[in-house]
Amino acid sequence: MTSIVRITSGSYRKDTIKGEVFTLVKGYQLGSKGGFVTVKNEGQFPGRGPQVRVNVDNQSMIEFVSGRDSVKAETPKETETEAMDRIASRFAVLDEMSKACISGEIRAMIVTGPAGIGKSHGVNIQMEKASMFDRLASKKVRFEVVKGAMSGIGLFAKLYKFSDAKNVLVFDDCDIWEDQDALNVLKGALDSGKTRRISWNKDSRILREEGIPNSFNFNGSVIFITNKSFDAKKAGKMQPHLDALQSRCHFLDLTVDSERDKMLRIKQVHRDADGGLFAEYDFTQEQTDEIMSFIWDNHNKLREVSLRMCLKVADLVKISANWRSLAQATCMKG
Repeated sequence: MTSIVRITSGSYRKDTIKGEVFTLVKGYQLGSKGGFVTVKNEGQFPGRGPQVRVNVDNQSMIEFVSGRDSVKAETPKETETEAMDRIASRFAVLDEMSKACISGEIRAMIVTGPAGIGKSHGVNIQMEKASMFDRLASKKVRFEVVKGAMSGIGLFAKLYKFSDAKNVLVFDDCDIWEDQDALNVLKGALDSGKTRRISWNKDSRILREEGIPNSFNFNGSVIFITNKSFDAKKAGKMQPHLDALQSRCHFLDLTVDSERDKMLRIKQVHRDADGGLFAEYDFTQEQTDEIMSFIWDNHNKLREVSLRMCLKVADLVKISANWRSLAQATCMKG
């Protein structure tokens, strides 16, 4: 007899699975990278084989149901408006939590979600608002956004420079997650104790030249913005460090998990932004509607579904009446 299951919480590769229904092939098993079930691929995973393994933490994440029709009745699909309101509420939380980091009421936050949905923009807006008065008064700016690769010693030095209370460091897709020294430094900087003292117990010419002590108290706040899934089972030996770091931080998943959610995030920004998504382009309403329709109709063909992609298309509209052909050549998959 065919079994139908609902996976309440799981993952396949980098995609989060919540409440989706599958035909079960093989029940719960425990592998070297955690638990999983084998299910039929009935169009849910384009380009994959007829069967796939879905990662689940434990058997409680699997619910047996009587049939797909009953599941549909139990779990009505979220409307577009409901989805946009859900996404907007998450980004409102991001604004509030960013303000709390700036005021020093919150020590650390991890913000996760796919690329191109406005994670960084929301945090940067709050940082700019808070730093405006410091700039006008020619005071030291208390915030910095760090991108790119960073070593453990580089992180230690950066934390020292922003170690005062109400200083904030924003690590925006900064490549620190695979560096054990960096993670150990972060665990000390974000410790839950009253005093957060971090040390560098290796001899360092860099610290001596910069006049940075080998030990200091860190009183600032940290925000991590990342596309990394902390639920993935691929971290290997780094997983305990990531778990320890996550336990020290407020964790905000922006819940933009599917292609549909990404498209609705674009519509939500366009709906809620003052003047719409293309306010700075001085477009007619007809041009704006054409761009939104083009993005929606072709989202499966675009190289990525993101706010950035919308602005790329808008740039093409600005430079040429032949913008659709240009977009097909530069924004779509071959």
